[in-house]
Amino acid sequence: MGGGLSSLSFQSLHIVLLGLDSAGKTTVLYRLKFNEFVNTVPTIGFNSERIRLSSAKGLSVHFWDVGGQEKLRPLWKSYSRGADGIIYVVDSVDAERLEEARTELKCVLFPPLWQVTKLSENQGAPLLVIANKQDLPRSLPVSAVERQLALHELGPHTSYHVQPACAIIGEGLHEGLEQLYHMIMKRRRNQRAGSTRRK
Repeated sequence: MGGGLSSLSFQSLHIVLLGLDSAGKTTVLYRLKFNEFVNTVPTIGFNSERIRLSSAKGLSVHFWDVGGQEKLRPLWKSYSRGADGIIYVVDSVDAERLEEARTELKCVLFPPLWQVTKLSENQGAPLLVIANKQDLPRSLPVSAVERQLALHELGPHTSYHVQPACAIIGEGLHEGLEQLYHMIMKRRRNQRAGSTRRK
């Protein structure tokens, strides 16, 4: 995840972890932090960790893991405001809640219909969907998760990647972060090119 880029690329890198309760967000966070399984309890509020990623040549990234209970979801927009990237964790086995997960994701990425502005602050922030619990029987394949979340509706300004994973053993997490990193860097290059053209 370094690609020869300087640590300046990562100095202010802010990634927010979102998802419904019991999807595995905190398990993802602490698997990345300690490289081992940590038994977690439901997050009331948020967890914040600055993590040095070995795949990023030791550079650190600031992760915010925000609780997924229904009463906490209105806070998601505040935590994700201005994020460089969003990681959205879904339980691949719990097909019945994927519609709820889709609704909550759209609330973060897009403004309510009554708002005058057409562009949300988070529109365009690269999105990594972690299709968690792929080790369990009856887990949905990535294509089904992508379809159920209606990711094709995000439009051309939002790049995304769906990564099959098992947070408990860490499988797929670093590969997903590689994809997110490349999407963030591509977006930054495009933003710099756009601002240069406007001058």
